[in-house]
Amino acid sequence: MSSTNKEILRKPDWLKIKLNTNENYLGLKNMMREKNLHTVCEEAKCPNIHECWAVRRTATFMILGEICTRACRFCAVTTGRPNELDWAEPERVADSVVLMNLKHVVITAVARDDLKDGGAEVFAETVRAIRRKNPFTSIEVLPSDMGGLHENIKILMDAKPDILNHNIETVRSLSDRVRAQAKYERSLELLRRAKELYPEIPTKSSLMVGLGETRDEILETMDDLRANNVDIMTIGQYLQPTKKHLKVLKYYTPEEFSELKDRALEKGFSHCESGPLVRSSYHADEQVNAAAKHKQSKGEELLK
Repeated sequence: MSSTNKEILRKPDWLKIKLNTNENYLGLKNMMREKNLHTVCEEAKCPNIHECWAVRRTATFMILGEICTRACRFCAVTTGRPNELDWAEPERVADSVVLMNLKHVVITAVARDDLKDGGAEVFAETVRAIRRKNPFTSIEVLPSDMGGLHENIKILMDAKPDILNHNIETVRSLSDRVRAQAKYERSLELLRRAKELYPEIPTKSSLMVGLGETRDEILETMDDLRANNVDIMTIGQYLQPTKKHLKVLKYYTPEEFSELKDRALEKGFSHCESGPLVRSSYHADEQVNAAAKHKQSKGEELLK
């Protein structure tokens, strides 16, 4: 593909987003500001924010502040020197979960390489706070690699979230160019260790496409994730957040996403969300239910 094509690649019709800023959306936005909370929905310019906030009334909370210590070339989250830890944040998140009456909540965070534990203790306390105040809410955590230290992932997993989600983001050959400091093998190791610590807790990972990867590399990434016992996969179209970020080299069609979903399920994933606007926490409530049903069916097969 020529450099000219890279510059003029136009967004296809299936990526057009219908905005919906109704009372639910505005109410959630005001509540987030009043409680000094952040969501990855806003910070990462997620294309599904209006559907999730205004229609599904769900949100993905971003803890540990709003400033990331990394500058990944695909991500719109602000980079710089983070503020001091806010130990009251877990309780505020838990209070918001109660107010929103969420059945499923996703907790993610900026990378905090300035902290020895990578923010693991605040993550764990947020899970515990939600359990205390809304015990029937299922909880998904989406951490960075937390420095790749085994003790950090153990701190988080000992809080027993319902799903551990860590994103591989891109294929092996593009990882160093797309991600800052994170390593492809380190991400696989984190996912493997999480499963070793608590085999009953589903693990999940997400892949962006459109950055120049080949179809064979996508399939290789699926194989790598399954080799490390990852249960759930999401696949979505990379969208360039600003002119400073990596350009989109290809827009995959809905049909191509459907075919990739079929391949993922054939390879043994219990659930796969694959589509142009799919993001890591998209329809996350449905994924935890699918994982539970898959686990139950596997158990029934073993008893036969």
